[in-house]
Amino acid sequence: MDTNDAEPPSCPKPPLFLIGRDGRGNWVVQDQNGVRGGLFVDRAEALRYVRFENGNQPGAIVAVSGVLELDLNRKPTTTARAADNTTRERRVA
Repeated sequence: MDTNDAEPPSCPKPPLFLIGRDGRGNWVVQDQNGVRGGLFVDRAEALRYVRFENGNQPGAIVAVSGVLELDLNRKPTTTARAADNTTRERRVA
């Protein structure tokens, strides 16, 4: 097997987004880290948002068959906070 074709370990994975409907029938999108997401008028708009946010990467959407409530109280995971802090530091510097 040719090791030159392997993806470098430093390449970040595209964000994973959950998409589904809440208890009121609204379309909900939330990323796995709890950093991005929102409520949408229909499925097409929810999918458009995900494509925009993840750079149109395939395999970045998980359809939830049950109820998916948008969690605004969830704290971002450590990885997401570290990435957000790095971005802020770059803007200040």
